[in-house]
Amino acid sequence: MLSERRLEVLRAIVQDYVGTEEPVGSKALTERHRLGVSPATVRNDMAALEEEGFIAQPHTSAGRIPTDKGYRLFVDKLAGVKPMTAPERRAIQNFLDGAVDLDDVVGRTVRLLAQLTRQVAVVQYPSLTRSTVRHVELLSLAPARVMLVLITDTGRVEQRMVDCPAPFGETSLADLRARLNSRVAGRRFADVPQLVQDLPEVFDSEDRGSVSTILSTLLETLVEETEERLMIGGTANLTRFGHDFPLVIRPVLEALEEQVVLLKLLGEAEYSGMTVRIGHENAHEGLNSTSVVSVGYGSGGEAVAKLGVVGPTRMDYPGTMGAVRAVARYVGQILAES
Repeated sequence: MLSERRLEVLRAIVQDYVGTEEPVGSKALTERHRLGVSPATVRNDMAALEEEGFIAQPHTSAGRIPTDKGYRLFVDKLAGVKPMTAPERRAIQNFLDGAVDLDDVVGRTVRLLAQLTRQVAVVQYPSLTRSTVRHVELLSLAPARVMLVLITDTGRVEQRMVDCPAPFGETSLADLRARLNSRVAGRRFADVPQLVQDLPEVFDSEDRGSVSTILSTLLETLVEETEERLMIGGTANLTRFGHDFPLVIRPVLEALEEQVVLLKLLGEAEYSGMTVRIGHENAHEGLNSTSVVSVGYGSGGEAVAKLGVVGPTRMDYPGTMGAVRAVARYVGQILAES
Protein backbone atom coordinates (compact mmCIF):
# COMPACT_ATOMS: atom_id res chain seq x y z
CA MET A 1 0.00 0.00 0.00
CA LEU A 2 1.21 3.48 -0.83
CA SER A 3 1.64 5.98 1.98
CA GLU A 4 -0.78 8.91 2.00
CA ARG A 5 2.06 11.26 1.04
CA ARG A 6 3.00 9.23 -2.04
CA LEU A 7 -0.68 9.02 -2.98
CA GLU A 8 -0.75 12.82 -2.76
CA VAL A 9 2.29 13.03 -5.05
CA LEU A 10 0.62 10.65 -7.54
CA ARG A 11 -2.59 12.75 -7.46
CA ALA A 12 -0.55 15.88 -8.15
CA ILE A 13 1.26 14.21 -11.07
CA VAL A 14 -2.04 13.05 -12.61
CA GLN A 15 -3.67 16.47 -12.19
CA ASP A 16 -0.70 18.33 -13.66
CA TYR A 17 -0.23 15.95 -16.59
CA VAL A 18 -3.95 16.04 -17.47
CA GLY A 19 -3.92 19.84 -17.24
CA THR A 20 -0.65 20.63 -19.02
CA GLU A 21 -0.06 17.62 -21.30
CA GLU A 22 3.59 17.85 -20.23
CA PRO A 23 5.59 15.28 -18.22
CA VAL A 24 5.84 16.44 -14.61
CA GLY A 25 9.08 17.08 -12.71
CA SER A 26 9.67 17.24 -8.94
CA LYS A 27 10.47 20.97 -9.01
CA ALA A 28 7.15 21.81 -10.73
CA LEU A 29 5.28 19.63 -8.26
CA THR A 30 6.67 21.39 -5.20
CA GLU A 31 5.99 24.81 -6.78
CA ARG A 32 2.39 24.06 -7.79
CA HIS A 33 1.22 21.90 -4.87
CA ARG A 34 1.43 22.22 -1.12
CA LEU A 35 3.00 18.85 -0.49
CA GLY A 36 4.69 19.98 2.72
CA VAL A 37 8.02 18.30 1.90
CA SER A 38 11.26 19.23 0.16
CA PRO A 39 11.93 18.67 -3.57
CA ALA A 40 14.44 15.95 -2.57
CA THR A 41 11.70 14.04 -0.71
CA VAL A 42 9.35 14.43 -3.70
CA ARG A 43 12.12 13.05 -5.96
CA ASN A 44 12.44 10.02 -3.66
CA ASP A 45 8.65 9.53 -3.70
CA MET A 46 8.61 9.77 -7.49
CA ALA A 47 11.40 7.20 -7.73
CA ALA A 48 9.38 4.85 -5.51
CA LEU A 49 6.21 5.44 -7.58
CA GLU A 50 8.16 4.70 -10.76
CA GLU A 51 9.65 1.54 -9.29
CA GLU A 52 6.14 0.30 -8.42
CA GLY A 53 4.85 1.06 -11.92
CA PHE A 54 2.53 3.98 -11.11
CA ILE A 55 4.45 6.53 -13.18
CA ALA A 56 6.93 6.29 -16.05
CA GLN A 57 9.56 8.44 -17.73
CA PRO A 58 9.07 9.17 -21.44
CA HIS A 59 12.45 8.74 -23.06
CA THR A 60 12.46 12.32 -24.37
CA SER A 61 11.79 14.01 -21.03
CA ALA A 62 13.12 14.40 -17.52
CA GLY A 63 9.58 14.49 -16.15
CA ARG A 64 7.18 11.63 -15.35
CA ILE A 65 3.73 10.68 -16.61
CA PRO A 66 1.11 8.38 -15.03
CA THR A 67 0.82 4.79 -16.26
CA ASP A 68 -2.46 2.84 -16.60
CA LYS A 69 -1.73 1.51 -13.12
CA GLY A 70 -1.26 5.05 -11.80
CA TYR A 71 -4.52 6.27 -13.33
CA ARG A 72 -6.27 3.20 -11.91
CA LEU A 73 -5.12 3.99 -8.37
CA PHE A 74 -6.01 7.66 -8.84
CA VAL A 75 -9.57 6.75 -9.90
CA ASP A 76 -9.96 4.13 -7.16
CA LYS A 77 -8.90 6.66 -4.52
CA LEU A 78 -11.09 9.51 -5.77
CA ALA A 79 -13.00 10.96 -2.85
CA GLY A 80 -15.84 11.88 -5.22
CA VAL A 81 -16.67 12.95 -8.73
CA LYS A 82 -16.69 16.62 -9.65
CA PRO A 83 -20.25 17.95 -9.22
CA MET A 84 -21.83 19.83 -12.10
CA THR A 85 -22.34 23.54 -11.56
CA ALA A 86 -25.88 24.94 -11.36
CA PRO A 87 -25.64 26.47 -14.90
CA GLU A 88 -24.34 23.15 -16.26
CA ARG A 89 -27.23 21.26 -14.65
CA ARG A 90 -29.75 23.73 -16.08
CA ALA A 91 -28.14 23.44 -19.53
CA ILE A 92 -28.40 19.63 -19.38
CA GLN A 93 -32.04 19.77 -18.32
CA ASN A 94 -33.02 22.37 -20.93
CA PHE A 95 -31.24 20.49 -23.72
CA LEU A 96 -32.82 17.13 -22.91
CA ASP A 97 -36.28 18.44 -21.99
CA GLY A 98 -37.06 19.35 -25.59
CA ALA A 99 -36.85 15.73 -26.80
CA VAL A 100 -39.97 14.49 -28.63
CA ASP A 101 -39.38 10.72 -28.70
CA LEU A 102 -36.85 8.04 -27.76
CA ASP A 103 -34.67 8.51 -30.85
CA ASP A 104 -34.53 12.22 -30.07
CA VAL A 105 -33.65 11.53 -26.41
CA VAL A 106 -30.77 9.24 -27.43
CA GLY A 107 -29.57 11.64 -30.15
CA ARG A 108 -29.60 14.63 -27.82
CA THR A 109 -27.85 12.63 -25.09
CA VAL A 110 -25.02 11.67 -27.43
CA ARG A 111 -24.50 15.26 -28.59
CA LEU A 112 -24.68 16.60 -25.03
CA LEU A 113 -22.19 14.08 -23.63
CA ALA A 114 -19.75 14.72 -26.47
CA GLN A 115 -19.98 18.49 -25.90
CA LEU A 116 -19.66 18.32 -22.09
CA THR A 117 -16.68 15.94 -22.04
CA ARG A 118 -15.16 16.80 -25.46
CA GLN A 119 -14.75 13.08 -26.02
CA VAL A 120 -16.55 10.30 -27.92
CA ALA A 121 -20.01 9.66 -26.50
CA VAL A 122 -21.77 6.27 -26.71
CA VAL A 123 -25.41 5.71 -25.73
CA GLN A 124 -27.16 2.34 -25.78
CA TYR A 125 -30.87 2.28 -26.55
CA PRO A 126 -33.02 0.94 -23.69
CA SER A 127 -33.03 -2.84 -23.79
CA LEU A 128 -36.36 -4.50 -24.52
CA THR A 129 -35.55 -7.33 -22.10
CA ARG A 130 -35.48 -4.89 -19.19
CA SER A 131 -38.56 -2.95 -20.28
CA THR A 132 -42.25 -3.23 -19.50
CA VAL A 133 -45.20 -3.00 -21.89
CA ARG A 134 -47.04 0.32 -21.86
CA HIS A 135 -49.57 -0.47 -24.60
CA VAL A 136 -50.22 -2.80 -27.54
CA GLU A 137 -52.12 -1.28 -30.47
CA LEU A 138 -53.72 -3.38 -33.23
CA LEU A 139 -54.83 -1.66 -36.44
CA SER A 140 -56.71 -3.29 -39.33
CA LEU A 141 -55.07 -2.52 -42.69
CA ALA A 142 -56.99 -5.08 -44.77
CA PRO A 143 -59.43 -7.94 -44.01
CA ALA A 144 -56.53 -10.29 -43.22
CA ARG A 145 -53.73 -7.77 -42.48
CA VAL A 146 -53.03 -6.17 -39.10
CA MET A 147 -50.43 -3.68 -37.90
CA LEU A 148 -49.13 -4.48 -34.42
CA VAL A 149 -47.61 -1.55 -32.49
CA LEU A 150 -45.76 -2.26 -29.24
CA ILE A 151 -45.05 0.73 -26.97
CA THR A 152 -42.67 0.29 -24.02
CA ASP A 153 -42.32 2.16 -20.75
CA THR A 154 -39.13 3.77 -22.09
CA GLY A 155 -40.96 5.28 -25.04
CA ARG A 156 -39.65 2.77 -27.55
CA VAL A 157 -42.07 1.92 -30.37
CA GLU A 158 -41.88 -1.31 -32.40
CA GLN A 159 -44.15 -1.87 -35.41
CA ARG A 160 -44.86 -5.15 -37.21
CA MET A 161 -47.13 -6.17 -40.09
CA VAL A 162 -49.10 -9.38 -39.50
CA ASP A 163 -50.67 -11.40 -42.33
CA CYS A 164 -53.46 -13.46 -40.77
CA PRO A 165 -54.48 -16.88 -42.14
CA ALA A 166 -58.08 -15.65 -42.52
CA PRO A 167 -60.03 -12.36 -42.45
CA PHE A 168 -60.13 -10.91 -38.94
CA GLY A 169 -63.06 -8.56 -38.24
CA GLU A 170 -62.94 -5.20 -36.46
CA THR A 171 -65.04 -6.49 -33.55
CA SER A 172 -62.69 -9.43 -32.94
CA LEU A 173 -59.67 -7.12 -33.31
CA ALA A 174 -61.07 -4.70 -30.72
CA ASP A 175 -61.79 -7.61 -28.39
CA LEU A 176 -58.22 -8.94 -28.76
CA ARG A 177 -56.77 -5.44 -28.24
CA ALA A 178 -58.73 -4.96 -25.00
CA ARG A 179 -57.96 -8.44 -23.63
CA LEU A 180 -54.28 -8.15 -24.57
CA ASN A 181 -53.78 -4.79 -22.85
CA SER A 182 -55.66 -5.83 -19.73
CA ARG A 183 -53.17 -8.70 -19.34
CA VAL A 184 -49.82 -7.23 -20.42
CA ALA A 185 -49.93 -3.44 -19.81
CA GLY A 186 -47.42 -2.59 -17.08
CA ARG A 187 -45.92 -6.08 -17.10
CA ARG A 188 -42.30 -7.09 -17.73
CA PHE A 189 -41.54 -8.49 -21.18
CA ALA A 190 -40.36 -11.75 -19.64
CA ASP A 191 -43.83 -12.30 -18.13
CA VAL A 192 -45.81 -11.73 -21.34
CA PRO A 193 -45.60 -15.24 -22.94
CA GLN A 194 -47.23 -16.87 -19.93
CA LEU A 195 -49.87 -14.15 -19.65
CA VAL A 196 -51.15 -14.59 -23.22
CA GLN A 197 -50.71 -18.32 -23.87
CA ASP A 198 -54.39 -19.19 -23.39
CA LEU A 199 -55.82 -16.15 -25.26
CA PRO A 200 -56.63 -17.99 -28.54
CA GLU A 201 -58.99 -20.33 -26.66
CA VAL A 202 -61.17 -17.35 -25.65
CA PHE A 203 -62.04 -16.66 -29.32
CA ASP A 204 -64.28 -18.47 -31.79
CA SER A 205 -62.66 -21.28 -33.74
CA GLU A 206 -62.53 -19.28 -37.01
CA ASP A 207 -60.54 -16.50 -35.29
CA ARG A 208 -58.09 -18.62 -33.32
CA GLY A 209 -55.58 -18.97 -36.15
CA SER A 210 -55.40 -15.19 -36.59
CA VAL A 211 -55.13 -14.58 -32.82
CA SER A 212 -52.29 -17.12 -32.59
CA THR A 213 -50.48 -15.47 -35.53
CA ILE A 214 -50.78 -12.00 -33.98
CA LEU A 215 -49.59 -13.28 -30.59
CA SER A 216 -46.63 -15.08 -32.21
CA THR A 217 -45.58 -11.82 -33.86
CA LEU A 218 -45.86 -10.01 -30.53
CA LEU A 219 -43.70 -12.60 -28.78
CA GLU A 220 -41.11 -12.51 -31.57
CA THR A 221 -40.95 -8.72 -31.19
CA LEU A 222 -40.24 -9.09 -27.47
CA VAL A 223 -37.19 -11.29 -27.96
CA GLU A 224 -35.68 -9.91 -31.17
CA GLU A 225 -31.99 -9.03 -31.03
CA THR A 226 -32.65 -5.60 -32.58
CA GLU A 227 -32.69 -4.28 -29.04
CA GLU A 228 -28.90 -3.92 -28.91
CA ARG A 229 -28.74 -0.58 -30.68
CA LEU A 230 -26.20 2.16 -30.06
CA MET A 231 -25.68 5.75 -31.04
CA ILE A 232 -22.21 7.27 -31.12
CA GLY A 233 -21.15 10.90 -31.47
CA GLY A 234 -18.19 13.23 -31.10
CA THR A 235 -15.68 10.97 -32.87
CA ALA A 236 -14.01 14.07 -34.29
CA ASN A 237 -13.08 15.04 -30.71
CA LEU A 238 -10.38 12.35 -30.79
CA THR A 239 -8.39 14.34 -33.32
CA ARG A 240 -7.65 16.88 -30.57
CA PHE A 241 -5.76 14.14 -28.70
CA GLY A 242 -3.57 12.87 -31.55
CA HIS A 243 -0.39 12.92 -29.43
CA ASP A 244 -2.12 10.86 -26.70
CA PHE A 245 -2.24 7.82 -28.94
CA PRO A 246 1.09 5.99 -29.21
CA LEU A 247 0.95 5.07 -32.90
CA VAL A 248 -1.96 6.40 -34.93
CA ILE A 249 -5.58 7.10 -34.20
CA ARG A 250 -6.87 4.63 -36.81
CA PRO A 251 -7.06 1.52 -34.53
CA VAL A 252 -9.19 3.53 -32.09
CA LEU A 253 -11.55 4.69 -34.85
CA GLU A 254 -11.81 1.16 -36.28
CA ALA A 255 -12.68 -0.25 -32.86
CA LEU A 256 -15.36 2.41 -32.38
CA GLU A 257 -17.01 1.30 -35.63
CA GLU A 258 -17.64 -2.19 -34.25
CA GLN A 259 -20.92 -2.29 -32.34
CA VAL A 260 -20.06 -5.56 -30.56
CA VAL A 261 -16.87 -3.97 -29.23
CA LEU A 262 -18.76 -0.94 -27.96
CA LEU A 263 -21.42 -3.06 -26.25
CA LYS A 264 -18.67 -4.98 -24.44
CA LEU A 265 -17.00 -1.71 -23.50
CA LEU A 266 -20.14 -0.37 -21.89
CA GLY A 267 -20.47 -3.59 -19.92
CA GLU A 268 -23.50 -5.46 -18.69
CA ALA A 269 -26.50 -3.16 -18.31
CA GLU A 270 -27.62 -5.10 -15.23
CA TYR A 271 -24.83 -3.31 -13.37
CA SER A 272 -26.00 0.28 -13.08
CA GLY A 273 -23.00 1.70 -11.18
CA MET A 274 -20.13 3.75 -12.57
CA THR A 275 -17.46 1.75 -14.43
CA VAL A 276 -14.06 3.13 -15.44
CA ARG A 277 -11.86 0.98 -17.68
CA ILE A 278 -8.37 2.33 -18.19
CA GLY A 279 -5.94 1.56 -21.02
CA HIS A 280 -5.09 -2.13 -21.15
CA GLU A 281 -8.15 -2.99 -19.02
CA ASN A 282 -10.01 -2.65 -22.34
CA ALA A 283 -9.79 -6.07 -23.95
CA HIS A 284 -9.85 -4.74 -27.52
CA GLU A 285 -6.28 -3.99 -28.64
CA GLY A 286 -7.31 -0.91 -30.61
CA LEU A 287 -8.57 0.70 -27.41
CA ASN A 288 -5.52 0.04 -25.21
CA SER A 289 -4.67 3.74 -25.27
CA THR A 290 -8.16 4.85 -24.23
CA SER A 291 -10.28 4.99 -21.09
CA VAL A 292 -14.01 4.26 -21.00
CA VAL A 293 -16.31 5.80 -18.38
CA SER A 294 -19.83 4.32 -18.35
CA VAL A 295 -22.90 4.16 -16.14
CA GLY A 296 -26.40 2.68 -16.31
CA TYR A 297 -29.49 4.81 -16.84
CA GLY A 298 -33.18 4.08 -16.44
CA SER A 299 -36.36 4.87 -14.58
CA GLY A 300 -37.34 3.76 -11.11
CA GLY A 301 -33.76 3.08 -10.03
CA GLU A 302 -33.33 0.20 -12.50
CA ALA A 303 -30.88 0.43 -15.40
CA VAL A 304 -32.36 -0.30 -18.83
CA ALA A 305 -29.18 0.55 -20.75
CA LYS A 306 -25.74 2.15 -20.47
CA LEU A 307 -24.16 5.38 -21.64
CA GLY A 308 -20.60 6.62 -21.46
CA VAL A 309 -17.60 8.22 -23.12
CA VAL A 310 -14.38 7.02 -24.71
CA GLY A 311 -11.28 9.21 -24.57
CA PRO A 312 -7.51 9.09 -24.03
CA THR A 313 -6.20 7.74 -20.71
CA ARG A 314 -5.04 11.31 -20.04
CA MET A 315 -8.53 12.52 -19.18
CA ASP A 316 -10.11 14.61 -16.45
CA TYR A 317 -11.56 11.61 -14.59
CA PRO A 318 -13.45 13.51 -11.83
CA GLY A 319 -15.03 15.88 -14.38
CA THR A 320 -15.83 13.17 -16.93
CA MET A 321 -17.36 10.89 -14.29
CA GLY A 322 -19.44 13.80 -12.97
CA ALA A 323 -20.76 14.66 -16.45
CA VAL A 324 -21.58 11.04 -17.32
CA ARG A 325 -23.39 10.51 -14.02
CA ALA A 326 -25.37 13.78 -14.30
CA VAL A 327 -26.51 13.10 -17.87
CA ALA A 328 -27.54 9.52 -16.97
CA ARG A 329 -29.63 10.86 -14.09
CA TYR A 330 -31.50 13.34 -16.32
CA VAL A 331 -32.11 10.73 -19.06
CA GLY A 332 -33.54 8.43 -16.38
CA GLN A 333 -35.89 11.19 -15.22
CA ILE A 334 -37.10 11.81 -18.79
CA LEU A 335 -37.84 8.10 -19.27
CA ALA A 336 -39.70 7.98 -15.97
CA GLU A 337 -41.86 10.95 -16.95
CA SER A 338 -42.44 9.98 -20.59
